[in-house]
Amino acid sequence: MRLDAFITSQTMYSRSEAAQLIRRGRVTVNGGHSSRSDSVDPERDTVAVDGERIIYREHVYIMLNKPAGFICATKDALTPTVMELIPPHLRRKGLFPAGRLDKDTSGFVLITDDGAYAHRILSPKSHVEKEYIVTLRDPAHEGYKALLEEGITIDGGEKCLPAQMTFTDDPRVIRLVIHEGKYHQIKRMMHALGNEVTALKRIRIGDIVLDPHLPEGQCKEIDIT
Repeated sequence: MRLDAFITSQTMYSRSEAAQLIRRGRVTVNGGHSSRSDSVDPERDTVAVDGERIIYREHVYIMLNKPAGFICATKDALTPTVMELIPPHLRRKGLFPAGRLDKDTSGFVLITDDGAYAHRILSPKSHVEKEYIVTLRDPAHEGYKALLEEGITIDGGEKCLPAQMTFTDDPRVIRLVIHEGKYHQIKRMMHALGNEVTALKRIRIGDIVLDPHLPEGQCKEIDIT
């Protein structure tokens, strides 16, 4: 891979910015200076900008604990986006939120540049589990479980796939696992039960669980195996 292409693929630098860094001698390969057209082996060579090594990663996977008030988009002129919460050292071209949470919903958002992986977990055919902590206006009761587990019909006549509900110590707080992602689905499900959601937090996507020690608004890089 050309040196300038390597830098561009792993950072937020454009190709022209990478070329300028190289010309100014701010880039080293294995401790020495190189030209922009020199080839590097991403797996073997050590590339650094201003002495800071660029660690090669084919794709990046970032766990974000989204606070309410941010939208899941790459850019927006009026509302802050989840991308603004990514620290500089994790930023690179092509990152996007894999799936959406409503503006007022908090919890786990996966940020990645791996489109194929995002498609696998988001495809309606995959039925990947998403688990939420749901805070309700009114206490939940046993009747909810049966209706949710058989697949509740929400407004507009849409039939939901069976969902799994678990009670907590607080009767107004339940854990809910769904296998799809209809628009405002959980809020509509609870509305169909005669209740309303007052707070919603996603804590799991598939087998990836939100780190309970990760503060809201913070993120960390994770491995996807």
